[in-house]
Amino acid sequence: MTNPVFSSSDVFGEPRRTGARQGSRPGGTTTAQPQYGAYGAGTMGAQAADAASLDAMYQAPSATTADTKRLTYDDVIIKTGGLLALLVVVAAATWNFAPNLWPIGMIAGLVLGLVNAFKKKPSPALIIAYTVAEGVFLGGISIAFASIAVGSSGAPLSGIVLQAVVATLATFAAALFLFKSGKVRVTPKFTRWLLIAMVGYLVFSLVNVVLTWTGVLDGWGMRGGVIGIIVGLVAVGLAAASLIVDFDSIKRGVEQGVPAQFAWTAAFGLIVTLVWLYLEFLRLLAIFQSGD
Repeated sequence: MTNPVFSSSDVFGEPRRTGARQGSRPGGTTTAQPQYGAYGAGTMGAQAADAASLDAMYQAPSATTADTKRLTYDDVIIKTGGLLALLVVVAAATWNFAPNLWPIGMIAGLVLGLVNAFKKKPSPALIIAYTVAEGVFLGGISIAFASIAVGSSGAPLSGIVLQAVVATLATFAAALFLFKSGKVRVTPKFTRWLLIAMVGYLVFSLVNVVLTWTGVLDGWGMRGGVIGIIVGLVAVGLAAASLIVDFDSIKRGVEQGVPAQFAWTAAFGLIVTLVWLYLEFLRLLAIFQSGD
Protein backbone atom coordinates (compact mmCIF):
# COMPACT_ATOMS: atom_id res chain seq x y z
CA MET A 1 0.00 0.00 0.00
CA THR A 2 1.13 3.59 -0.67
CA ASN A 3 -1.28 5.65 1.43
CA PRO A 4 0.28 5.85 4.95
CA VAL A 5 -3.21 5.96 6.42
CA PHE A 6 -3.83 2.39 5.25
CA SER A 7 -0.27 1.05 5.25
CA SER A 8 0.26 1.95 8.92
CA SER A 9 -2.88 0.06 9.93
CA ASP A 10 -2.57 -3.70 10.36
CA VAL A 11 -6.28 -4.32 9.77
CA PHE A 12 -6.19 -3.17 6.12
CA GLY A 13 -3.19 -5.30 5.19
CA GLU A 14 -2.94 -8.73 3.62
CA PRO A 15 -4.40 -11.60 5.66
CA ARG A 16 -1.81 -13.09 7.96
CA ARG A 17 -1.00 -16.77 7.86
CA THR A 18 -0.79 -18.44 11.21
CA GLY A 19 1.27 -21.44 12.12
CA ALA A 20 0.26 -24.28 14.39
CA ARG A 21 -2.82 -23.59 16.39
CA GLN A 22 -2.65 -23.00 20.09
CA GLY A 23 -2.38 -26.25 21.93
CA SER A 24 -0.63 -28.10 19.08
CA ARG A 25 1.85 -30.82 19.91
CA PRO A 26 5.06 -31.74 18.10
CA GLY A 27 4.30 -33.87 15.11
CA GLY A 28 1.25 -31.89 13.98
CA THR A 29 -1.35 -33.24 16.40
CA THR A 30 -3.50 -30.79 18.25
CA THR A 31 -4.89 -30.95 21.73
CA ALA A 32 -8.54 -30.34 22.18
CA GLN A 33 -9.24 -27.11 24.03
CA PRO A 34 -12.11 -27.04 26.51
CA GLN A 35 -14.99 -24.99 25.14
CA TYR A 36 -16.70 -22.35 27.21
CA GLY A 37 -19.86 -23.76 28.74
CA ALA A 38 -18.92 -27.45 28.30
CA TYR A 39 -19.47 -29.25 31.56
CA GLY A 40 -19.02 -32.87 30.60
CA ALA A 41 -21.15 -35.26 28.63
CA GLY A 42 -22.95 -33.88 25.64
CA THR A 43 -26.18 -35.48 26.77
CA MET A 44 -26.33 -33.15 29.76
CA GLY A 45 -26.15 -30.11 27.45
CA ALA A 46 -28.80 -31.61 25.18
CA GLN A 47 -31.15 -32.21 28.10
CA ALA A 48 -30.69 -28.67 29.37
CA ALA A 49 -31.30 -27.03 26.02
CA ASP A 50 -34.71 -25.66 25.38
CA ALA A 51 -36.09 -27.05 22.10
CA ALA A 52 -38.22 -23.99 21.38
CA SER A 53 -35.34 -21.54 21.81
CA LEU A 54 -33.08 -23.69 19.65
CA ASP A 55 -35.69 -23.77 16.91
CA ALA A 56 -36.05 -19.99 17.10
CA MET A 57 -32.30 -19.61 16.75
CA TYR A 58 -32.20 -21.81 13.67
CA GLN A 59 -35.13 -19.97 12.08
CA ALA A 60 -33.64 -16.51 12.71
CA PRO A 61 -31.86 -14.77 9.79
CA SER A 62 -28.10 -14.91 9.67
CA ALA A 63 -26.24 -12.14 11.44
CA THR A 64 -25.01 -9.39 9.13
CA THR A 65 -21.78 -7.41 9.39
CA ALA A 66 -23.78 -4.57 10.95
CA ASP A 67 -25.08 -6.94 13.64
CA THR A 68 -21.57 -8.13 14.43
CA LYS A 69 -20.13 -4.57 14.47
CA ARG A 70 -17.89 -5.24 11.48
CA LEU A 71 -16.81 -2.83 8.76
CA THR A 72 -19.27 -2.34 5.91
CA TYR A 73 -19.15 -0.32 2.71
CA ASP A 74 -22.13 1.70 3.97
CA ASP A 75 -20.12 2.75 7.02
CA VAL A 76 -17.29 3.98 4.82
CA ILE A 77 -19.64 5.79 2.43
CA ILE A 78 -21.55 7.56 5.21
CA LYS A 79 -18.45 8.70 7.09
CA THR A 80 -16.63 9.75 3.91
CA GLY A 81 -19.67 11.71 2.76
CA GLY A 82 -19.99 13.39 6.15
CA LEU A 83 -16.33 14.41 6.21
CA LEU A 84 -16.52 15.73 2.65
CA ALA A 85 -19.59 17.81 3.52
CA LEU A 86 -17.78 19.25 6.55
CA LEU A 87 -14.71 19.97 4.42
CA VAL A 88 -16.75 21.86 1.82
CA VAL A 89 -18.65 23.90 4.45
CA VAL A 90 -15.47 24.95 6.26
CA ALA A 91 -13.70 25.73 2.96
CA ALA A 92 -16.62 27.90 1.81
CA ALA A 93 -16.69 29.75 5.14
CA THR A 94 -12.94 30.35 4.98
CA TRP A 95 -13.21 31.55 1.37
CA ASN A 96 -15.82 34.14 2.33
CA PHE A 97 -14.71 35.28 5.79
CA ALA A 98 -11.09 34.40 6.59
CA PRO A 99 -9.04 33.45 3.51
CA ASN A 100 -5.78 34.57 5.13
CA LEU A 101 -5.97 31.77 7.70
CA TRP A 102 -4.90 29.12 5.20
CA PRO A 103 -1.27 28.88 6.50
CA ILE A 104 -2.64 27.96 9.94
CA GLY A 105 -4.91 25.37 8.38
CA MET A 106 -2.00 23.97 6.37
CA ILE A 107 0.23 23.50 9.42
CA ALA A 108 -2.57 22.14 11.59
CA GLY A 109 -3.69 19.80 8.83
CA LEU A 110 -0.15 18.49 8.36
CA VAL A 111 0.31 17.80 12.07
CA LEU A 112 -3.12 16.21 12.53
CA GLY A 113 -2.69 14.23 9.32
CA LEU A 114 0.54 12.67 10.57
CA VAL A 115 -0.96 11.94 13.99
CA ASN A 116 -4.03 10.27 12.49
CA ALA A 117 -2.03 8.37 9.87
CA PHE A 118 0.10 6.58 12.45
CA LYS A 119 -2.52 5.93 15.12
CA LYS A 120 -3.28 2.24 15.53
CA LYS A 121 -6.90 2.94 16.39
CA PRO A 122 -8.91 5.75 14.78
CA SER A 123 -9.91 8.81 16.74
CA PRO A 124 -13.09 10.36 15.29
CA ALA A 125 -12.40 13.66 17.09
CA LEU A 126 -8.91 13.98 15.61
CA ILE A 127 -10.13 12.98 12.15
CA ILE A 128 -12.87 15.62 12.30
CA ALA A 129 -10.30 18.18 13.51
CA TYR A 130 -8.08 17.28 10.54
CA THR A 131 -11.01 17.78 8.17
CA VAL A 132 -11.72 21.22 9.62
CA ALA A 133 -8.05 22.22 9.31
CA GLU A 134 -7.96 21.02 5.70
CA GLY A 135 -11.15 22.97 5.01
CA VAL A 136 -9.48 26.16 6.26
CA PHE A 137 -6.40 25.42 4.15
CA LEU A 138 -8.32 24.60 0.97
CA GLY A 139 -10.64 27.59 1.31
CA GLY A 140 -7.74 30.02 1.58
CA ILE A 141 -5.40 28.41 -0.95
CA SER A 142 -8.22 28.14 -3.47
CA ILE A 143 -8.95 31.85 -3.37
CA ALA A 144 -5.21 32.51 -3.63
CA PHE A 145 -5.04 30.48 -6.85
CA ALA A 146 -8.23 32.07 -8.12
CA SER A 147 -6.83 35.58 -7.70
CA ILE A 148 -3.59 34.98 -9.62
CA ALA A 149 -3.42 37.37 -12.58
CA VAL A 150 -3.42 35.99 -16.11
CA GLY A 151 -0.40 37.51 -17.84
CA SER A 152 -0.53 41.30 -17.73
CA SER A 153 -4.28 41.62 -18.06
CA GLY A 154 -4.87 41.32 -14.34
CA ALA A 155 -7.90 39.11 -14.88
CA PRO A 156 -8.55 36.61 -12.05
CA LEU A 157 -8.50 32.90 -12.61
CA SER A 158 -12.26 32.70 -12.41
CA GLY A 159 -13.78 29.28 -12.49
CA ILE A 160 -10.72 27.14 -11.82
CA VAL A 161 -11.96 26.16 -8.37
CA LEU A 162 -15.20 24.76 -9.76
CA GLN A 163 -13.26 23.10 -12.58
CA ALA A 164 -10.88 21.50 -10.06
CA VAL A 165 -13.79 20.21 -7.96
CA VAL A 166 -15.53 18.71 -11.01
CA ALA A 167 -12.27 17.16 -12.23
CA THR A 168 -11.63 15.64 -8.78
CA LEU A 169 -15.09 14.08 -8.57
CA ALA A 170 -14.84 12.80 -12.14
CA THR A 171 -11.46 11.20 -11.45
CA PHE A 172 -12.79 9.62 -8.27
CA ALA A 173 -15.72 8.13 -10.19
CA ALA A 174 -13.44 6.89 -12.97
CA ALA A 175 -11.02 5.27 -10.51
CA LEU A 176 -13.90 3.57 -8.70
CA PHE A 177 -15.31 2.26 -12.00
CA LEU A 178 -11.93 0.90 -13.10
CA PHE A 179 -11.47 -0.82 -9.76
CA LYS A 180 -14.99 -2.29 -9.57
CA SER A 181 -14.87 -3.49 -13.17
CA GLY A 182 -11.56 -5.27 -12.61
CA LYS A 183 -9.89 -3.42 -15.48
CA VAL A 184 -7.20 -2.23 -13.06
CA ARG A 185 -5.99 -4.70 -10.45
CA VAL A 186 -3.87 -3.89 -7.44
CA THR A 187 -0.95 -6.31 -7.70
CA PRO A 188 2.38 -6.26 -5.83
CA LYS A 189 4.05 -4.97 -9.01
CA PHE A 190 1.45 -2.20 -9.39
CA THR A 191 1.92 -1.12 -5.77
CA ARG A 192 5.72 -1.27 -6.00
CA TRP A 193 5.92 0.96 -9.08
CA LEU A 194 3.38 3.38 -7.62
CA LEU A 195 5.42 3.67 -4.43
CA ILE A 196 8.62 4.36 -6.40
CA ALA A 197 6.87 7.00 -8.52
CA MET A 198 5.36 8.70 -5.47
CA VAL A 199 8.71 8.87 -3.69
CA GLY A 200 10.26 10.40 -6.80
CA TYR A 201 7.45 12.95 -7.05
CA LEU A 202 7.80 13.82 -3.36
CA VAL A 203 11.54 14.45 -3.73
CA PHE A 204 10.92 16.60 -6.83
CA SER A 205 8.26 18.64 -5.00
CA LEU A 206 10.45 19.21 -1.94
CA VAL A 207 13.37 20.37 -4.10
CA ASN A 208 11.07 22.72 -6.02
CA VAL A 209 9.67 24.21 -2.79
CA VAL A 210 13.17 24.83 -1.41
CA LEU A 211 14.34 26.47 -4.64
CA THR A 212 11.33 28.78 -4.84
CA TRP A 213 11.37 29.73 -1.14
CA THR A 214 15.08 30.55 -1.27
CA GLY A 215 14.64 32.69 -4.38
CA VAL A 216 16.74 30.52 -6.67
CA LEU A 217 13.67 30.08 -8.88
CA ASP A 218 10.70 32.39 -9.18
CA GLY A 219 7.05 31.88 -10.03
CA TRP A 220 6.11 28.20 -10.19
CA GLY A 221 9.75 27.14 -10.13
CA MET A 222 10.15 23.82 -11.90
CA ARG A 223 6.35 23.51 -11.97
CA GLY A 224 5.90 26.20 -14.62
CA GLY A 225 5.57 25.95 -18.39
CA VAL A 226 5.49 22.70 -20.32
CA ILE A 227 7.47 20.84 -17.66
CA GLY A 228 5.02 21.96 -15.00
CA ILE A 229 2.07 20.72 -17.04
CA ILE A 230 3.72 17.34 -17.59
CA VAL A 231 4.57 17.01 -13.89
CA GLY A 232 1.02 18.02 -12.98
CA LEU A 233 -0.47 15.36 -15.25
CA VAL A 234 1.86 12.76 -13.74
CA ALA A 235 0.82 13.84 -10.23
CA VAL A 236 -2.87 13.53 -11.14
CA GLY A 237 -2.19 10.03 -12.44
CA LEU A 238 -0.39 9.10 -9.22
CA ALA A 239 -3.26 10.40 -7.09
CA ALA A 240 -5.80 8.48 -9.19
CA ALA A 241 -3.73 5.29 -8.85
CA SER A 242 -3.52 5.91 -5.12
CA LEU A 243 -7.31 6.06 -5.00
CA ILE A 244 -7.49 2.60 -6.58
CA VAL A 245 -5.09 1.26 -3.96
CA ASP A 246 -7.27 2.87 -1.26
CA PHE A 247 -10.33 1.10 -2.65
CA ASP A 248 -8.46 -2.20 -2.56
CA SER A 249 -7.45 -1.63 1.07
CA ILE A 250 -11.06 -0.92 2.04
CA LYS A 251 -12.22 -4.02 0.18
CA ARG A 252 -9.76 -6.18 2.10
CA GLY A 253 -10.87 -4.62 5.37
CA VAL A 254 -14.51 -5.45 4.68
CA GLU A 255 -13.71 -9.01 3.56
CA GLN A 256 -11.58 -9.66 6.63
CA GLY A 257 -14.31 -8.38 8.96
CA VAL A 258 -12.33 -5.65 10.70
CA PRO A 259 -14.11 -3.70 13.47
CA ALA A 260 -16.62 -1.08 12.36
CA GLN A 261 -14.67 1.73 14.02
CA PHE A 262 -12.08 1.51 11.24
CA ALA A 263 -14.61 3.06 8.86
CA TRP A 264 -13.19 6.32 10.24
CA THR A 265 -9.71 5.28 9.12
CA ALA A 266 -10.97 4.38 5.65
CA ALA A 267 -12.84 7.68 5.31
CA PHE A 268 -9.80 9.61 6.52
CA GLY A 269 -7.57 7.86 3.98
CA LEU A 270 -9.92 8.73 1.14
CA ILE A 271 -10.10 12.38 2.26
CA VAL A 272 -6.30 12.62 2.27
CA THR A 273 -6.07 11.33 -1.30
CA LEU A 274 -8.96 13.50 -2.53
CA VAL A 275 -7.38 16.64 -1.04
CA TRP A 276 -4.12 15.82 -2.81
CA LEU A 277 -5.95 15.19 -6.09
CA TYR A 278 -7.86 18.48 -5.83
CA LEU A 279 -4.69 20.47 -5.16
CA GLU A 280 -2.98 18.92 -8.18
CA PHE A 281 -5.92 19.82 -10.43
CA LEU A 282 -6.02 23.34 -8.98
CA ARG A 283 -2.32 23.89 -9.61
CA LEU A 284 -2.50 22.37 -13.09
CA LEU A 285 -5.43 24.58 -14.10
CA ALA A 286 -3.69 27.65 -12.70
CA ILE A 287 -0.60 26.90 -14.78
CA PHE A 288 -2.72 26.43 -17.88
CA GLN A 289 -4.59 29.72 -17.47
CA SER A 290 -1.69 31.84 -16.25
CA GLY A 291 0.35 30.98 -19.32
CA ASP A 292 3.58 30.65 -17.28
